[in-house]
Amino acid sequence: MAGTLELKDIANKLEELSAALDESARLYGLDAKRASLREKEAVSVSGDFWNDAQKAQTHMKDLNDLKKGVELLDTVGRELEDFKVHFDLAKDAGDSGELAVIMDGLLGVEKKLRILDFELKLADPNDKLDAIISIHAGAGGTEACDWAQMLLRMYTRWAEQKGFNFAVTDILQGEEAGVRSVTAFVRGKYAFGYLKSEVGVHRLVRISPFDANKRRHTSFASIDVLADINDTIEIKIEDKDLSWDTFRSGGAGGQNVNKVETAVRVTHAPSGVVVACQIERSQHQNRETALKMLKARLYEIEMDKKRSEMEKHYDAKGAIGWGHQIRSYVFMPYQMVKDLRTGEETSQIDAVMDGALDPYMHAYLSWVAGGRKKRNVSSED
Repeated sequence: MAGTLELKDIANKLEELSAALDESARLYGLDAKRASLREKEAVSVSGDFWNDAQKAQTHMKDLNDLKKGVELLDTVGRELEDFKVHFDLAKDAGDSGELAVIMDGLLGVEKKLRILDFELKLADPNDKLDAIISIHAGAGGTEACDWAQMLLRMYTRWAEQKGFNFAVTDILQGEEAGVRSVTAFVRGKYAFGYLKSEVGVHRLVRISPFDANKRRHTSFASIDVLADINDTIEIKIEDKDLSWDTFRSGGAGGQNVNKVETAVRVTHAPSGVVVACQIERSQHQNRETALKMLKARLYEIEMDKKRSEMEKHYDAKGAIGWGHQIRSYVFMPYQMVKDLRTGEETSQIDAVMDGALDPYMHAYLSWVAGGRKKRNVSSED
């Protein structure tokens, strides 16, 4: 590789990485974070700091999170400066043999910057949590149910590739094909941070396999994603507000249908939220899981009321049909997957349907970090 590298290659890479580091520092608000870190460190060494243990623990957690972010940026910055010095020495000495070593080091810095960029953009405390994803078929009848099934496969494949656990908790089959709705837990670090980019209506354009005349059809399905909140968050649920129903779990075949009513459905009267669970082996386990899902939904509703700048999972998503889509998947007359918010697109539609969603998720995070500036992106027919 040393024979193919030139001084300008290293200089260009150094300039590119310096710009990326500056952008990460800007997005993170590094100067403000340094000031906040100094203030928190001063408070933590005061004499009465531990008088309120719970408050102190919260303060120390915030302090450590701040310190981690600042130190990550500082470490990458120091490494980049070291390679700049190394490059200047090699250039002055005319030692082209060092260029490959420097480039290898810069590629390592670039990898760290990608990880850093991702973590800085996932600054919400919930981003690191597991996720609860729901898929609902919309306008289009059997077509839409089949589309919902395709999306279920896509997210299952994506989770497998990330090393996440994907467990379906409730599913309602379509009358002829596909699924009418499905809910699943996605367990893995940053599962919610990734999947929150998928909230909204997804539109499919293809030649229908259910149409004998081979006409082009448009189908819709919506994605909803909740953070699987931990037990330290206070969401009060009164027993008197809950209405429980039990039913038999349904499977893919007759032999898989339970003869005992282990599946449960719970309705929360004040909010009208309904949650069902049939994946666990016992009714007791299904009740516990259903309550956990209900708690997550109620928490998200409360959070939505307090953060108008975030996507409204229950209001702004709108109808599951025309005019509300966030992403279009066009199989015919050409192949294209395009996100209508960020402009991210690819013609590699098979790869996307096999779970290659990270480019769209990262583009979404950059879009949000950039202030959600609207792109001039037209919908695909």
